[in-house]
Amino acid sequence: MIRRTFLGTTLLGAAALAFMQPAFAQDDKVKVGFVYVGPIGDGGYTYEHDQARLKVEEHFGDKVETVYQESVPEGADAERVMTQMALSGADLIFATSFGFMDPTINTAKKFPDVKFEHATGYKRADNVGTYSARFYEGRAVLGHIAGKMTETNKIGYIASYPIPEVIRGINASYIAAKKANPDVEFNIVWAFTWFDPAKEADAAKALIEQGADVILQHTDSTAPHAAAAEAGNVIAFGQASDMAEYKPSPRVSSIIDNWAPYYIDRVQAVMDGTWESDDTWDGIGPGMVEIGEITAVPDDVKAEALEIRDRIAAGEYHPFTGPLNRQDGSEWLKEGETADDATLLGMDFYVEGLTGDIPN
Repeated sequence: MIRRTFLGTTLLGAAALAFMQPAFAQDDKVKVGFVYVGPIGDGGYTYEHDQARLKVEEHFGDKVETVYQESVPEGADAERVMTQMALSGADLIFATSFGFMDPTINTAKKFPDVKFEHATGYKRADNVGTYSARFYEGRAVLGHIAGKMTETNKIGYIASYPIPEVIRGINASYIAAKKANPDVEFNIVWAFTWFDPAKEADAAKALIEQGADVILQHTDSTAPHAAAAEAGNVIAFGQASDMAEYKPSPRVSSIIDNWAPYYIDRVQAVMDGTWESDDTWDGIGPGMVEIGEITAVPDDVKAEALEIRDRIAAGEYHPFTGPLNRQDGSEWLKEGETADDATLLGMDFYVEGLTGDIPN
Protein backbone atom coordinates (compact mmCIF):
# COMPACT_ATOMS: atom_id res chain seq x y z
CA MET A 1 0.00 0.00 0.00
CA ILE A 2 1.41 3.38 -0.99
CA ARG A 3 0.73 6.02 1.62
CA ARG A 4 1.98 9.57 1.72
CA THR A 5 0.97 11.54 4.81
CA PHE A 6 0.86 15.29 4.61
CA LEU A 7 0.49 16.16 8.29
CA GLY A 8 3.30 16.94 10.68
CA THR A 9 5.23 14.13 12.29
CA THR A 10 6.49 15.90 15.37
CA LEU A 11 5.16 14.94 18.76
CA LEU A 12 3.52 18.35 19.02
CA GLY A 13 1.83 17.88 15.65
CA ALA A 14 0.60 14.44 16.64
CA ALA A 15 -0.80 15.77 19.86
CA ALA A 16 -2.55 18.59 18.04
CA LEU A 17 -4.02 16.12 15.57
CA ALA A 18 -5.32 13.96 18.37
CA PHE A 19 -6.87 17.01 19.97
CA MET A 20 -8.53 18.10 16.71
CA GLN A 21 -9.87 14.63 15.88
CA PRO A 22 -11.33 13.09 19.00
CA ALA A 23 -12.45 9.49 18.78
CA PHE A 24 -16.19 9.01 18.53
CA ALA A 25 -17.96 7.93 21.68
CA GLN A 26 -19.54 4.50 21.62
CA ASP A 27 -23.02 5.89 21.18
CA ASP A 28 -21.99 8.36 18.45
CA LYS A 29 -23.03 7.42 14.93
CA VAL A 30 -20.65 8.26 12.09
CA LYS A 31 -22.38 9.57 8.99
CA VAL A 32 -20.71 8.59 5.71
CA GLY A 33 -21.65 9.97 2.30
CA PHE A 34 -20.98 8.48 -1.13
CA VAL A 35 -21.14 10.45 -4.39
CA TYR A 36 -21.52 8.32 -7.52
CA VAL A 37 -21.01 9.28 -11.16
CA GLY A 38 -23.37 6.57 -12.43
CA PRO A 39 -26.45 4.71 -11.25
CA ILE A 40 -26.01 2.03 -8.61
CA GLY A 41 -27.56 -0.41 -11.05
CA ASP A 42 -24.95 0.15 -13.76
CA GLY A 43 -23.60 -3.35 -13.20
CA GLY A 44 -20.05 -1.96 -13.20
CA TYR A 45 -18.02 0.74 -11.45
CA THR A 46 -20.73 2.46 -9.42
CA TYR A 47 -22.37 -0.85 -8.58
CA GLU A 48 -19.16 -2.04 -6.91
CA HIS A 49 -18.77 1.18 -4.94
CA ASP A 50 -22.31 0.78 -3.66
CA GLN A 51 -21.73 -2.85 -2.77
CA ALA A 52 -18.81 -1.63 -0.68
CA ARG A 53 -21.09 0.94 0.99
CA LEU A 54 -23.45 -1.86 1.95
CA LYS A 55 -20.55 -3.82 3.42
CA VAL A 56 -19.65 -0.77 5.53
CA GLU A 57 -23.18 -0.87 6.93
CA GLU A 58 -22.94 -4.61 7.51
CA HIS A 59 -19.57 -4.30 9.25
CA PHE A 60 -20.42 -1.40 11.59
CA GLY A 61 -24.12 -1.93 12.09
CA ASP A 62 -25.84 0.89 13.98
CA LYS A 63 -22.51 2.68 14.54
CA VAL A 64 -22.78 4.20 11.06
CA GLU A 65 -25.31 5.86 8.84
CA THR A 66 -24.59 5.96 5.12
CA VAL A 67 -26.14 8.19 2.47
CA TYR A 68 -25.49 8.31 -1.25
CA GLN A 69 -26.33 10.23 -4.39
CA GLU A 70 -26.16 8.44 -7.73
CA SER A 71 -25.75 9.73 -11.30
CA VAL A 72 -24.04 12.96 -10.25
CA PRO A 73 -22.51 14.87 -13.19
CA GLU A 74 -18.85 15.78 -12.89
CA GLY A 75 -18.67 19.51 -12.18
CA ALA A 76 -20.78 22.02 -10.26
CA ASP A 77 -23.50 19.49 -9.46
CA ALA A 78 -20.96 17.38 -7.58
CA GLU A 79 -19.97 20.33 -5.39
CA ARG A 80 -23.62 21.03 -4.65
CA VAL A 81 -24.23 17.38 -3.65
CA MET A 82 -21.18 17.24 -1.37
CA THR A 83 -22.08 20.57 0.20
CA GLN A 84 -25.54 19.27 1.01
CA MET A 85 -24.07 16.08 2.51
CA ALA A 86 -21.72 18.11 4.70
CA LEU A 87 -24.53 20.41 5.81
CA SER A 88 -26.63 17.37 6.72
CA GLY A 89 -23.96 16.15 9.12
CA ALA A 90 -21.68 13.87 7.11
CA ASP A 91 -18.40 13.17 8.89
CA LEU A 92 -16.75 11.48 5.90
CA ILE A 93 -17.55 11.77 2.19
CA PHE A 94 -16.27 9.48 -0.57
CA ALA A 95 -16.27 11.16 -4.01
CA THR A 96 -15.88 8.25 -6.37
CA SER A 97 -15.02 9.65 -9.82
CA PHE A 98 -12.02 11.45 -11.33
CA GLY A 99 -14.12 14.43 -12.42
CA PHE A 100 -15.16 15.10 -8.83
CA MET A 101 -11.62 16.21 -7.99
CA ASP A 102 -11.98 20.01 -8.00
CA PRO A 103 -15.50 19.92 -6.52
CA THR A 104 -14.09 17.82 -3.66
CA ILE A 105 -11.27 20.27 -2.99
CA ASN A 106 -13.66 23.23 -3.16
CA THR A 107 -16.16 21.65 -0.77
CA ALA A 108 -13.43 20.57 1.64
CA LYS A 109 -12.28 24.18 1.98
CA LYS A 110 -15.76 25.14 3.15
CA PHE A 111 -16.00 22.28 5.66
CA PRO A 112 -12.57 21.77 7.30
CA ASP A 113 -14.02 19.48 9.99
CA VAL A 114 -15.40 17.00 7.41
CA LYS A 115 -13.10 14.33 5.99
CA PHE A 116 -13.14 13.74 2.22
CA GLU A 117 -11.80 10.88 0.13
CA HIS A 118 -11.48 11.26 -3.64
CA ALA A 119 -11.15 8.24 -5.94
CA THR A 120 -8.61 8.24 -8.81
CA GLY A 121 -7.54 11.87 -8.39
CA TYR A 122 -4.33 13.51 -7.23
CA LYS A 123 -5.24 16.71 -5.35
CA ARG A 124 -5.06 16.49 -1.56
CA ALA A 125 -5.56 18.76 1.44
CA ASP A 126 -5.42 18.37 5.22
CA ASN A 127 -8.97 16.98 5.12
CA VAL A 128 -8.84 15.38 1.64
CA GLY A 129 -7.26 12.00 0.97
CA THR A 130 -7.01 10.17 -2.36
CA TYR A 131 -7.29 6.54 -3.30
CA SER A 132 -7.28 4.40 -6.41
CA ALA A 133 -6.67 0.87 -7.62
CA ARG A 134 -3.96 -0.38 -9.94
CA PHE A 135 -6.51 -1.35 -12.56
CA TYR A 136 -3.72 -1.73 -15.09
CA GLU A 137 -2.59 -4.90 -13.32
CA GLY A 138 -5.94 -6.52 -14.01
CA ARG A 139 -5.97 -5.24 -17.57
CA ALA A 140 -2.68 -6.99 -18.22
CA VAL A 141 -4.26 -10.30 -17.20
CA LEU A 142 -7.28 -9.69 -19.41
CA GLY A 143 -5.04 -8.52 -22.24
CA HIS A 144 -3.25 -11.86 -22.21
CA ILE A 145 -6.54 -13.72 -22.51
CA ALA A 146 -7.65 -11.38 -25.29
CA GLY A 147 -4.46 -11.94 -27.27
CA LYS A 148 -4.78 -15.69 -26.94
CA MET A 149 -8.48 -15.84 -27.79
CA THR A 150 -8.76 -13.59 -30.84
CA GLU A 151 -9.07 -15.39 -34.16
CA THR A 152 -9.21 -12.27 -36.31
CA ASN A 153 -6.22 -10.70 -34.50
CA LYS A 154 -8.38 -7.61 -34.04
CA ILE A 155 -9.23 -6.45 -30.52
CA GLY A 156 -11.59 -3.56 -29.90
CA TYR A 157 -11.20 -1.27 -26.90
CA ILE A 158 -13.94 1.10 -25.71
CA ALA A 159 -12.27 3.93 -23.79
CA SER A 160 -14.00 6.54 -21.66
CA TYR A 161 -11.90 9.70 -21.24
CA PRO A 162 -8.24 10.34 -22.20
CA ILE A 163 -6.90 10.55 -18.64
CA PRO A 164 -3.79 8.69 -17.40
CA GLU A 165 -5.84 5.94 -15.73
CA VAL A 166 -7.52 5.01 -19.01
CA ILE A 167 -4.36 5.38 -21.12
CA ARG A 168 -2.50 3.11 -18.66
CA GLY A 169 -5.19 0.49 -19.09
CA ILE A 170 -5.01 0.57 -22.88
CA ASN A 171 -1.22 0.27 -22.83
CA ALA A 172 -1.20 -2.54 -20.25
CA SER A 173 -3.80 -4.52 -22.17
CA TYR A 174 -1.99 -4.04 -25.47
CA ILE A 175 1.45 -4.99 -24.11
CA ALA A 176 0.07 -8.22 -22.64
CA ALA A 177 -1.97 -9.06 -25.74
CA LYS A 178 1.00 -8.41 -28.01
CA LYS A 179 3.22 -10.70 -25.94
CA ALA A 180 0.58 -13.42 -26.19
CA ASN A 181 -0.02 -12.86 -29.91
CA PRO A 182 2.47 -10.78 -31.95
CA ASP A 183 -0.10 -10.34 -34.76
CA VAL A 184 -2.70 -8.61 -32.62
CA GLU A 185 -4.07 -5.16 -33.49
CA PHE A 186 -6.01 -2.76 -31.26
CA ASN A 187 -8.76 -0.48 -32.47
CA ILE A 188 -9.72 2.12 -29.86
CA VAL A 189 -13.00 4.02 -29.75
CA TRP A 190 -13.25 6.96 -27.35
CA ALA A 191 -16.81 7.14 -26.00
CA PHE A 192 -16.25 10.24 -23.82
CA THR A 193 -18.54 8.86 -21.14
CA TRP A 194 -18.23 6.63 -18.11
CA PHE A 195 -21.77 5.33 -18.43
CA ASP A 196 -24.00 5.58 -21.48
CA PRO A 197 -25.36 2.19 -22.61
CA ALA A 198 -26.44 3.49 -26.01
CA LYS A 199 -23.02 4.98 -26.80
CA GLU A 200 -21.24 1.92 -25.45
CA ALA A 201 -23.39 -0.41 -27.54
CA ASP A 202 -22.77 1.66 -30.67
CA ALA A 203 -19.02 1.61 -30.01
CA ALA A 204 -19.02 -2.18 -29.56
CA LYS A 205 -21.05 -2.71 -32.74
CA ALA A 206 -18.72 -0.47 -34.73
CA LEU A 207 -15.68 -2.39 -33.49
CA ILE A 208 -17.30 -5.73 -34.28
CA GLU A 209 -18.16 -4.52 -37.79
CA GLN A 210 -14.49 -3.66 -38.24
CA GLY A 211 -13.52 -7.25 -37.50
CA ALA A 212 -12.94 -7.27 -33.73
CA ASP A 213 -13.86 -10.57 -32.11
CA VAL A 214 -12.71 -9.46 -28.65
CA ILE A 215 -14.04 -6.36 -26.87
CA LEU A 216 -12.32 -4.71 -23.93
CA GLN A 217 -13.87 -1.71 -22.20
CA HIS A 218 -13.17 1.04 -19.72
CA THR A 219 -16.81 2.11 -19.52
CA ASP A 220 -19.27 0.92 -16.95
CA SER A 221 -22.36 -0.66 -18.51
CA THR A 222 -22.97 -4.18 -19.77
CA ALA A 223 -24.10 -2.87 -23.17
CA PRO A 224 -20.91 -4.06 -24.94
CA HIS A 225 -21.61 -7.57 -23.65
CA ALA A 226 -25.11 -7.46 -25.07
CA ALA A 227 -23.65 -6.39 -28.42
CA ALA A 228 -21.11 -9.20 -28.27
CA ALA A 229 -23.82 -11.74 -27.44
CA GLU A 230 -25.94 -10.52 -30.34
CA ALA A 231 -23.03 -10.76 -32.78
CA GLY A 232 -21.99 -14.26 -31.70
CA ASN A 233 -18.37 -15.48 -31.72
CA VAL A 234 -17.30 -12.33 -29.89
CA ILE A 235 -16.01 -12.30 -26.30
CA ALA A 236 -15.93 -9.49 -23.75
CA PHE A 237 -14.69 -8.79 -20.22
CA GLY A 238 -16.39 -7.43 -17.11
CA GLN A 239 -15.32 -3.90 -16.17
CA ALA A 240 -15.12 -2.98 -12.47
CA SER A 241 -17.56 -5.74 -11.52
CA ASP A 242 -17.99 -9.33 -12.59
CA MET A 243 -20.91 -8.69 -14.99
CA ALA A 244 -21.76 -12.30 -14.26
CA GLU A 245 -25.10 -12.22 -16.06
CA TYR A 246 -23.11 -12.81 -19.26
CA LYS A 247 -21.19 -15.85 -17.98
CA PRO A 248 -19.80 -18.14 -19.27
CA SER A 249 -19.70 -16.25 -22.57
CA PRO A 250 -19.39 -13.67 -24.03
CA ARG A 251 -18.01 -12.48 -20.67
CA VAL A 252 -15.00 -14.74 -20.13
CA SER A 253 -13.40 -12.90 -17.19
CA SER A 254 -13.46 -9.54 -15.45
CA ILE A 255 -11.70 -6.92 -13.40
CA ILE A 256 -13.47 -6.51 -10.06
CA ASP A 257 -12.88 -3.42 -7.93
CA ASN A 258 -12.94 -4.44 -4.28
CA TRP A 259 -13.40 -1.18 -2.36
CA ALA A 260 -14.96 -2.57 0.82
CA PRO A 261 -11.82 -3.20 2.90
CA TYR A 262 -10.57 0.31 2.17
CA TYR A 263 -13.87 1.94 3.03
CA ILE A 264 -14.15 0.00 6.26
CA ASP A 265 -10.59 0.95 7.20
CA ARG A 266 -11.16 4.64 6.57
CA VAL A 267 -14.47 4.76 8.44
CA GLN A 268 -12.77 3.04 11.36
CA ALA A 269 -10.02 5.67 11.28
CA VAL A 270 -12.63 8.43 11.57
CA MET A 271 -14.21 6.60 14.51
CA ASP A 272 -10.83 6.24 16.20
CA GLY A 273 -9.75 9.82 15.54
CA THR A 274 -6.73 8.60 13.55
CA TRP A 275 -7.82 9.61 10.04
CA GLU A 276 -5.11 11.43 8.09
CA SER A 277 -4.82 12.68 4.51
CA ASP A 278 -3.24 9.79 2.64
CA ASP A 279 -2.73 8.60 -0.90
CA THR A 280 -3.46 4.91 -1.48
CA TRP A 281 -2.83 3.00 -4.71
CA ASP A 282 -3.33 -0.75 -4.32
CA GLY A 283 -3.60 -3.59 -6.78
CA ILE A 284 -3.96 -7.33 -7.07
CA GLY A 285 -1.61 -8.18 -4.21
CA PRO A 286 -3.50 -6.29 -1.46
CA GLY A 287 -6.82 -7.39 -2.99
CA MET A 288 -8.19 -4.06 -4.23
CA VAL A 289 -8.15 -5.47 -7.78
CA GLU A 290 -9.54 -8.95 -8.33
CA ILE A 291 -9.76 -11.15 -11.43
CA GLY A 292 -13.17 -12.69 -11.91
CA GLU A 293 -13.70 -16.34 -12.68
CA ILE A 294 -12.18 -17.27 -16.05
CA THR A 295 -14.73 -19.14 -18.16
CA ALA A 296 -15.12 -20.53 -21.68
CA VAL A 297 -11.43 -20.44 -22.58
CA PRO A 298 -8.95 -23.32 -23.07
CA ASP A 299 -7.34 -24.66 -19.92
CA ASP A 300 -3.86 -23.53 -20.96
CA VAL A 301 -5.03 -19.95 -21.52
CA LYS A 302 -6.69 -19.92 -18.11
CA ALA A 303 -3.57 -21.34 -16.44
CA GLU A 304 -1.35 -18.72 -18.10
CA ALA A 305 -3.64 -15.88 -17.06
CA LEU A 306 -3.75 -17.07 -13.46
CA GLU A 307 0.03 -17.37 -13.42
CA ILE A 308 0.35 -13.74 -14.57
CA ARG A 309 -2.15 -12.71 -11.89
CA ASP A 310 -0.22 -14.55 -9.20
CA ARG A 311 3.17 -13.21 -10.31
CA ILE A 312 1.83 -9.65 -10.26
CA ALA A 313 0.34 -10.23 -6.80
CA ALA A 314 3.66 -11.57 -5.51
CA GLY A 315 5.61 -8.62 -6.92
CA GLU A 316 7.50 -10.90 -9.31
CA TYR A 317 6.21 -9.26 -12.49
CA HIS A 318 5.30 -5.70 -13.45
CA PRO A 319 3.01 -5.21 -16.47
CA PHE A 320 5.22 -2.34 -17.65
CA THR A 321 8.59 -4.08 -17.95
CA GLY A 322 11.08 -3.21 -20.71
CA PRO A 323 12.15 -3.24 -23.37
CA LEU A 324 9.32 -0.87 -24.27
CA ASN A 325 9.21 2.10 -26.61
CA ARG A 326 6.79 4.97 -26.91
CA GLN A 327 4.47 5.12 -29.90
CA ASP A 328 6.95 7.25 -31.88
CA GLY A 329 9.65 4.59 -31.49
CA SER A 330 11.70 6.44 -28.87
CA GLU A 331 13.01 4.34 -26.03
CA TRP A 332 10.99 4.34 -22.82
CA LEU A 333 12.12 1.35 -20.75
CA LYS A 334 15.31 -0.64 -21.22
CA GLU A 335 15.45 -4.43 -20.99
CA GLY A 336 14.25 -5.48 -17.53
CA GLU A 337 13.50 -1.93 -16.42
CA THR A 338 10.07 -1.26 -14.88
CA ALA A 339 7.99 1.89 -15.02
CA ASP A 340 8.04 4.21 -12.03
CA ASP A 341 4.78 5.31 -10.43
CA ALA A 342 5.29 8.97 -11.33
CA THR A 343 5.34 8.15 -15.04
CA LEU A 344 2.35 5.84 -14.75
CA LEU A 345 0.33 8.38 -12.80
CA GLY A 346 0.89 10.98 -15.51
CA MET A 347 0.84 8.67 -18.52
CA ASP A 348 -0.17 10.61 -21.63
CA PHE A 349 1.32 8.48 -24.42
CA TYR A 350 0.71 5.19 -26.21
CA VAL A 351 3.33 2.49 -26.38
CA GLU A 352 4.82 1.41 -29.68
CA GLY A 353 2.47 -0.57 -31.87
CA LEU A 354 -0.73 1.25 -30.97
CA THR A 355 -2.14 3.40 -33.75
CA GLY A 356 -4.11 6.63 -33.69
CA ASP A 357 -3.82 9.70 -31.52
CA ILE A 358 -4.89 10.26 -27.94
CA PRO A 359 -7.61 12.95 -27.98
CA ASN A 360 -6.95 16.23 -26.22
